[in-house]
Amino acid sequence: MDYRQLGRSGLKVPALSFGTGTFGGSNAFFERWGQTDVDEASRLIDICLDAGVTLFDTADIYSQGRSEEVLGAALKGKRDRAMISTKASFRKGDGPNDTGSSRYHLVRSVEGSLKRLGTDHIDLYFMHGFDALTPVEETLRALDDLITAGKIGYIGASNFSGWHLMKSLAVSDAYGLSRYVAYQGYYSLVGRDYEHELMPLGIDQGVGLMVWSPLGWGRLTGKIRRGQPIGEGRIAKGGAVGGPHVDEDYLFDVVDALDKVAADTGKSVSQIALAWLLTRPTVANIVVGARTEDQLRQNLGAVGWTLDAEHIALLDDASRRAPAYPYWHQMDFDERNPKPTHW
Repeated sequence: MDYRQLGRSGLKVPALSFGTGTFGGSNAFFERWGQTDVDEASRLIDICLDAGVTLFDTADIYSQGRSEEVLGAALKGKRDRAMISTKASFRKGDGPNDTGSSRYHLVRSVEGSLKRLGTDHIDLYFMHGFDALTPVEETLRALDDLITAGKIGYIGASNFSGWHLMKSLAVSDAYGLSRYVAYQGYYSLVGRDYEHELMPLGIDQGVGLMVWSPLGWGRLTGKIRRGQPIGEGRIAKGGAVGGPHVDEDYLFDVVDALDKVAADTGKSVSQIALAWLLTRPTVANIVVGARTEDQLRQNLGAVGWTLDAEHIALLDDASRRAPAYPYWHQMDFDERNPKPTHW
């Protein structure tokens, strides 16, 4: 397993982490993702640990906390070999303060997650979304206090826009508060918006990326191809609900390129899609999910080898789309405004 520095921090994380959105499945939304119980989770976690996948990602809203409970139970007796990342900010109750990134909500959210996870500390804690009603200073001061108390180790942001993240980093610098060292965001061969603003920001400010939904909401598993019906799986069950729209012609152009690389390398479509991400600037970790042992082992096969330059270029060309303004305009000013590699 390749281990990478997480942003501008001293923490090394495995190139792959295991996402536990499939654990629990205790409501209509998440049961489409999976309904992994404690016994199944324990088996998957053992496979991960044996492969060097030591980081496990969850959130307090996944199955309304059941994912954290299953993860905590499955990690019993193994906690010293694992790192846990979880998240808060989205609504976790009916009260007016049961949502957001206020001190009130965050302190209670951390305590709730610690209890469900059966641990005394969270290694990496993400704000799941930006709270525009709470002062950024309040959020970061609360997180800094939780770090000082030893309840969380590092902090990150998820689903922030570029200005949300930069404002937060500037406040941390101005007041000497702990900085976000990681950004957890959507990035895939059929979803490259991250590259336009957040990637240059991550390079400039030392924020590492943890990628969620690296297979494009299940579209890059090799099960979806031009002119063929969608086979059984998460998408067929409605598990793509809430995901971004992807134009079919564009999707199939990308899948055709993946098939070409698969034929050349002997790797699977999903392994190639994950390996492509591991070549990208700022990517520190990819969160992979699996409902079965076979799916997990398939994802683990994305590491231990690298794509060659010709195949990377083929995938780049097939998946590249014109960016929104002002990014398309900035492409003509490379002399003074250089872009990340492969932009």
